[in-house]
Amino acid sequence: MIEIEQDGGFTVPAEVIGEGLKIDAADVQALLKAGAIATSSEAGVGDDFGTFRLTFSTRHRRLRLVVDALGDVVSRSVLDFGSEPLPPGTRRPGAV
Repeated sequence: MIEIEQDGGFTVPAEVIGEGLKIDAADVQALLKAGAIATSSEAGVGDDFGTFRLTFSTRHRRLRLVVDALGDVVSRSVLDFGSEPLPPGTRRPGAV
């Protein structure tokens, strides 16, 4: 479960991010601080109102979580380019 903060931020367990990006959960916080993991969040509009899309990406892999207003994950997707870098648009918020 994802914790939704009062200020509109999110707390995502390192284990969830690590599993999705294939990195050790113990390394997640340091990689986030170093900028090696890019993050973005978007609030749903229209039919998606009440949901949030959280994106975490490294040079080669992207994890996208869609969570509801309670913080439950309603969908999860991973884009993995193996040893190749992610295409330019895949690290931007909203990129498919």
